Amino acid sequence: MTRHIVRLSDLPNRKPTPFEIVPSADEREAIATRLGIVGIRKLRFVGMLAPQGGHDWHLTADLGASVVQSCVVTLDPVTTRIDEAVTRTYLADMPEITGGETEMPEDDTTEALPETVDLAAVMVEALSLALPPYPRREGAALGEAVFTESGITPLRDEDTKPFAGLAGLRESLEKKDE
Repeated sequence: MTRHIVRLSDLPNRKPTPFEIVPSADEREAIATRLGIVGIRKLRFVGMLAPQGGHDWHLTADLGASVVQSCVVTLDPVTTRIDEAVTRTYLADMPEITGGETEMPEDDTTEALPETVDLAAVMVEALSLALPPYPRREGAALGEAVFTESGITPLRDEDTKPFAGLAGLRESLEKKDE
């Protein structure tokens, strides 16, 4: 994939710098392989890098994609349209994390100010986070598999639910009260 590296010190520090990335078919195929999906039909990343304060930078962009993934039930191809707003804030004075255990910050769009920003890498990261984790073809459903020896009552999924017995007890008590 073509890298779209921007050196922040080379950008004008008084106005936003627009960008647009539209990967070629070969680049989309390489991204799909990297993400472990069937394919990417369309991919576009459009936005701007704007100076914020004296030393910080703010990236805002729109990610648009049509991706093809395998259905988790049938393995048939499933096409999904993704439209995501992407923001990143690059801070010159990013607070340093110390200690062994830390909590995740509420704002996960803030990063330490790098010398360069690879816009293509930001695009691929945003796309990977926006992918549906369990794509499912319309109408695809998991059936219930029942296996047992002949003459024995099979154990069904409903029987293994922790409160299934309590529901039956409640029903029998309600019938007694009537």
